[in-house]
Amino acid sequence: MTPLVGDDVVFQAENDTDGYILDILPRENELIRPPVANIDIAILVFSAVEPDFSTNLTDRFLVAIEKEDIRPVIGISKMDLATEEEKRAIEKYRDIYENAGYEVFLTGSEVDKTAILELIDGKTAVIAGQSGVGKSTFLNQLNPDLTLKTGEISTSLGRGRHTTRHVELLPIGDGLIADTPGFSSIEWDGLEPENLQFCFPEIEDRRSGCKFRGCLHENEPSCAVKTAVAEHEIADFRYEHYVQILAEIKNRKPRYS
Repeated sequence: MTPLVGDDVVFQAENDTDGYILDILPRENELIRPPVANIDIAILVFSAVEPDFSTNLTDRFLVAIEKEDIRPVIGISKMDLATEEEKRAIEKYRDIYENAGYEVFLTGSEVDKTAILELIDGKTAVIAGQSGVGKSTFLNQLNPDLTLKTGEISTSLGRGRHTTRHVELLPIGDGLIADTPGFSSIEWDGLEPENLQFCFPEIEDRRSGCKFRGCLHENEPSCAVKTAVAEHEIADFRYEHYVQILAEIKNRKPRYS
């Protein structure tokens, strides 16, 4: 087994700088992209603008984290750059995600350091998100001594250039945060169709009301989830993304080692 950032290991020191990893202890969880293990909290950072906030990307990140039984927290940055109309739209999305059961915080030029430090106190967290959303800026504000490099936004693509090249655990307050490279591809390896519903809290909460035990909330009759969507108890876009990801899981090609 290849060691990952965040692993607990048995280490034998040869001197002050060198030694050997003798064993890697069992992991609580692990992520492939970014490669990191034993994470308590995932802070998923998205921007209100530059690049524009995407519910599709947000939901995909959430599923990738939920399927590993990691507690996700949503952060939306660059609120200070948004127009009043854009701010109202983001605030509506915040309400939807909070009603679904997620923690959401909005940030502008400054972050609420106290709230974040309390969140990660004594824990190991990962910060992840699309390139250019302000992850390094966010960490620099939490700990100015880090002086992490921040990137510019490509005006032609509206995307950020990667400024984090590797995964590194950074001391923030009384916790650790793994700063990770931005990434855009998310895969569903290990996630079975019947388990996707557990990655959408508002769907999981209503599945017991479905008539059929194996209901996947697609075309089945007497589906409590579809009823909740029709009654606007579940946001249309959340259900649409559930159906999209479910189709991708069903249609994925098997991998052979």
